[in-house]
Amino acid sequence: MKIGLLGKKVGMTRVYDDKGVITPVTVIEAGGNTILQKKTMENDGYNGIQVGFDGQKEHRVTKQLLGHFKKAGSEPKRYIREFRLPDDVKLDDAVDLSVNHFAVGDVVDVIGQSKGHGFQGVMKKHNMGGQPASHGHMMHRRNGAIGNRSTPGRVWKNMGMPGHMGDERITVQNLRIVQVNADDNCILVSGAVPGKPGCYVVIRPAKKVKRINPEAVKQAAKEAAKKAAKKSK
Repeated sequence: MKIGLLGKKVGMTRVYDDKGVITPVTVIEAGGNTILQKKTMENDGYNGIQVGFDGQKEHRVTKQLLGHFKKAGSEPKRYIREFRLPDDVKLDDAVDLSVNHFAVGDVVDVIGQSKGHGFQGVMKKHNMGGQPASHGHMMHRRNGAIGNRSTPGRVWKNMGMPGHMGDERITVQNLRIVQVNADDNCILVSGAVPGKPGCYVVIRPAKKVKRINPEAVKQAAKEAAKKAAKKSK
């Protein structure tokens, strides 16, 4: 059963397949995942496991956490997360949380914290056009009027306003595992994942796998063949 892994974003690169097709990938370091605690229906009311990643020095954690780590027979960890399991699943002791937990071709979701951009105006945050830039105009990068006259006489919800941008929990769904490098404890995932290099991420099995309609694929192939035939004429 695929549960999930914790990892650290290393950066982005590209890989080539046998036909020379380029695939942009994100390299995620995912070695050293350790089970710290097992949650059961009897004790906790749900099934799950608590996983730790990326070791750190003992003097950097509290005594309570240090005792928790020692009870699990693990060194102190920087990043701790839980993976929920179905109620009818009983977790075996032999759970492989190495990078081989996932295989090439698996579809996963990657959860991370997006880059923070601080306080930004409406042009950068909401892609607004701004105000006129000439002829004595006094506002240039403002959003203009936000009210709605006397009816309803208030500012609508979700109005685009200046404010904090980024630094949010982002889930990128349905990414494909391109390579698994057990020697370097790295997983190569197609596409981009949130965060800057060095940020922690969660890799879990995809919950909304895209299903391909065979009829739609055949129709698209027919249309492509028709276009190619017209160009050849």
